[in-house]
Amino acid sequence: MIEIIPAIDLIDGKCVRLTHGDFSRKTVYSADPVDTAKQFEAAGLKRLHVVDLDGARTGRPGNIDVLKRIADATSLTIDYGGGLRTSNDIAEAFAAGASIVNIGSLAARDPDIFIGWLNLFGAERMLLGADSRDGFVAVDGWQTDTKISIFNYLADMASQGVTSAFVTDIASDGAMAGAATQLYRRIRSELPALDLIASGGVRSVADIDELDSFGCTGIIIGKALYEGNIRPEDLAKYVS
Repeated sequence: MIEIIPAIDLIDGKCVRLTHGDFSRKTVYSADPVDTAKQFEAAGLKRLHVVDLDGARTGRPGNIDVLKRIADATSLTIDYGGGLRTSNDIAEAFAAGASIVNIGSLAARDPDIFIGWLNLFGAERMLLGADSRDGFVAVDGWQTDTKISIFNYLADMASQGVTSAFVTDIASDGAMAGAATQLYRRIRSELPALDLIASGGVRSVADIDELDSFGCTGIIIGKALYEGNIRPEDLAKYVS
């Protein structure tokens, strides 16, 4: 059964969503991310995906205090990322209550550093984030395109010990136009042993069911939950 992972994106300590990762297209959904996390937990969800967008912009975590407050107030398994650049940053996130850290651009730019962390902290505590535009990896908050095939990149990382990754299709994220099922189907076909978490574009329970049908192990949902397209009660069948 696919795991539902609600997303909390943080700017200035508030829950926000960006459209296509554009900071100028920001919607604030809650000034209290702890209360939001509690609502997800009350719905029976077990996991939370937290992105420190301030950290992503500055290169230094900016919402560790919010992470700690969420961890202290809930029993959610939290994966946290954004601005993690050193092993000390990662240790600080773990100390604040993260069970997993998610690493995106740095892994693509400096794979040796990421693989070192993978060996140091353990694959079960490291979640690779990979952003895809037209089948190629994008970095720096989607501002920089690369010539790296998303499929080759994931295959290479899996060969280095990565066991799980969340993949975001940039064209789909925040657009509420449906998930990039063709992309995820190909990844599942080429890398069946990789735990694949889909991210971006989900607008309905039907989208969740389709991703579940071909083996995605998880799905990160943001805007559809905040806008009420998917209600907490709709997710009851996915909660064990």
